[in-house]
Amino acid sequence: MSNSNNQTSSGKNNNLIPIVIIAGLFFIFGFVTWINGALIPFMKTINELTDAQSYLVATASYISFVVMALPASYILKKIGYRKGMSLGLIVMAIGALIFIPAAGARTYWVFLTGIFVQGIGMTLLQTAANPYITILGPIESGAKRIAIMGIANKVAGALGSLIFGALLLSGIDEIKDKLSTVSLEEKNQLLDTMADSVVTPYIVMAVILVLLGLLIRKAPLPHVEAEPIEETNEGETTKTSIFQFPHLWLGVLTLFVYVGAEVIAGDTIIAYGISLGFSAEDAKFFTTFTLMAMVATYALGVFLIPKYISQGKALRISAVLGIIFTICILFTSGFTSVLFVAALGIANALVWPAVWPLTLQGLGKFTKTASALLIMAISGGAIIPPLYGRLVDNNKHELVANGIADAEALSTASTSSYWILLPCYVIILYYALAGHKLGLKKK
Repeated sequence: MSNSNNQTSSGKNNNLIPIVIIAGLFFIFGFVTWINGALIPFMKTINELTDAQSYLVATASYISFVVMALPASYILKKIGYRKGMSLGLIVMAIGALIFIPAAGARTYWVFLTGIFVQGIGMTLLQTAANPYITILGPIESGAKRIAIMGIANKVAGALGSLIFGALLLSGIDEIKDKLSTVSLEEKNQLLDTMADSVVTPYIVMAVILVLLGLLIRKAPLPHVEAEPIEETNEGETTKTSIFQFPHLWLGVLTLFVYVGAEVIAGDTIIAYGISLGFSAEDAKFFTTFTLMAMVATYALGVFLIPKYISQGKALRISAVLGIIFTICILFTSGFTSVLFVAALGIANALVWPAVWPLTLQGLGKFTKTASALLIMAISGGAIIPPLYGRLVDNNKHELVANGIADAEALSTASTSSYWILLPCYVIILYYALAGHKLGLKKK
């Protein structure tokens, strides 16, 4: 693709401002998304949930991408990228404000509603930002630009995890110890006080999102459009239906399992550390380990792609590392096992940046619809992590039924459940090797 067809009159090299603006949006995605790692153990405590129930936090956030992706595509066609991004930020602010009545009532489904509404806002933002940054320059370097976005996303995620971990998880171990010894009335008072700790941070978040929503409407974002690879003499794509792109549908599946794997690596690691006997005070830093591993790998991707390695090769390496690290999790214990969960950040970092340009290649006029489908694949984060939580619950129940109830044995229930990641990385590996080429002719 030539830059001349994608740039405004300011020149084909004048992409710095829009890249910075979109990076700012990815920063917001990361901050809001990755606080789920702290919210999961927090919600589990204040609402007295099982492991499977607590992971509905991830479900509420990511299922919104299924519900809203295609409507978001329609909205963007009607009002454009800039107004769509602004609307997305405002909707996210509304979701943050829902946490206020949720905390007052200490009702889990109201918390989940707030998370779901925030997810709807993020869907609008993601549906606009991901294809925009992918086709802002040459498709061959799309992964490089998305890797830059990933750095902004995961740095924000690390900050969000640390800030909300400190705000929500501070003193949680002492509170959990007290809950088993106090009266029902005192127990409810403790949990109500703990629930109220989310009010101030979410009010601040709502104010910031509204301000950004107003500012983005004035942002200088140039118009971009994707070009098809397969053309007739008239310059139009030879394809007539979105169903004629098998590499697209395999790309959707690949992103589905990838997001599930990424969410498991980031959102379960705090709860996993606690199950292994680490205090919440120490475990709150574990999500940051995962995110910093991703940031370092993103930086490496920016340097290597496409000059030294192709997007396809980066995806192959990522999938193989995912398989290796998962096996290492299963066959190690204690802090070593936690470190291998964090190391999944290395395996996961370049999957999203590589899959987007590989999947959007050659789609031309179908790019907006394809982008909506890829955004819907984020629902993998809604489905796969709760399956992990269900595996943990089932393994624990089986151990207890067999008369095994000591802490060390029960911790293996969490460790052994990470096998669910293996088929995810196998699917990613297939797409990297062959799936992204299906149905495409060479230029």
